[in-house]
Amino acid sequence: MRKEYNLENMKGRKNPYAKHLKKQVTIRMGVDVIEYFKKQAEETGIPYQNLINLYLRDCVQNDRKLTLNWDS
Repeated sequence: MRKEYNLENMKGRKNPYAKHLKKQVTIRMGVDVIEYFKKQAEETGIPYQNLINLYLRDCVQNDRKLTLNWDS
């Protein structure tokens, strides 16, 4: 391997696998939920959509179940 490479003439290309990693969806969320994650985004420096994705991924990986209690 060379010690140094000249990357000035190198052409960029899209990752052919990127479209398989994430899928764009439309979802309706409460304003309070969005504001919560936007506030977290300001504190962490991570975009709020990424934070939502990370939180949901954590739920999937830990097999968290949602419990709902409806008042009668």
